[in-house]
Amino acid sequence: MLELLALSAAGIVALMLATWLISLVLRDASIVDIVWGLGFAVVALIGLLFGDGYGPRKVLVTGMTAAWGLRLAIYLFIRNAGKGEDFRYQRMRAHYGSRFGLISLFTVFGLQGLLMFVVSLPVQAAQAAGPDHLTWLDAAGAAVWLTGLLFESVGDWQLARFKADPANAGKVMDRGLWAWTRHPNYFGDSLVWWGIFLVAASQPAHLWVIVGPIVMTFLLVRVSGVALLERSLVKRRPGYDEYIARTSAFIPRPPRKAAGQSTAARQH
Repeated sequence: MLELLALSAAGIVALMLATWLISLVLRDASIVDIVWGLGFAVVALIGLLFGDGYGPRKVLVTGMTAAWGLRLAIYLFIRNAGKGEDFRYQRMRAHYGSRFGLISLFTVFGLQGLLMFVVSLPVQAAQAAGPDHLTWLDAAGAAVWLTGLLFESVGDWQLARFKADPANAGKVMDRGLWAWTRHPNYFGDSLVWWGIFLVAASQPAHLWVIVGPIVMTFLLVRVSGVALLERSLVKRRPGYDEYIARTSAFIPRPPRKAAGQSTAARQH
């Protein structure tokens, strides 16, 4: 396990260092968001090649992780093509000036590399050791993973279609999965990692890697996901406050009825 952790760490360091160097040439730190998903695929491949775990489980976890990571990377690449550097990094660049290049090595690329290592612990554990047969936890993990992948894929597709219609400019997306949760893509993302953890949990000694999905869920809800995005949406999307009042922030549930909705329905 320790050898695989070291190899994964080395792979992540090499990947993030190369990405940082490319970002200096392009003057665009946003590429780190695309490489985020690819990095997990790299970790999974390292585990497949060098892990000592049960072969079919290694293949299962590699497929789960790579499918998630590649889908996310391709989606972000297409979505961000031609749009320039993300506003978050633009603000950092303006704040630090000529020092941003070096500072970004640690505050952007180094930090994301560290988080990648922690979140991917279930991937590494599942490929390092475990029962020499597939268990019900492998099946349960695959089912949770598939649910999450479908949730975020469908959510992203629905949002892309909504934004592609000029008539929806400035409007709040509250249809499909977005009527049940304000962030179906983030919820699905979280499920993916809880599913991978369940596969790793087929080896009881690996239960400590639950830190991976906990960190990912915390990031999605409290740091770079829901919290960060909604601070911006409330300011620039008329009606978003009403959307918040009737729609769950994260875990899907039927939308609440707006005040007076039942009375209005009876009047018609």
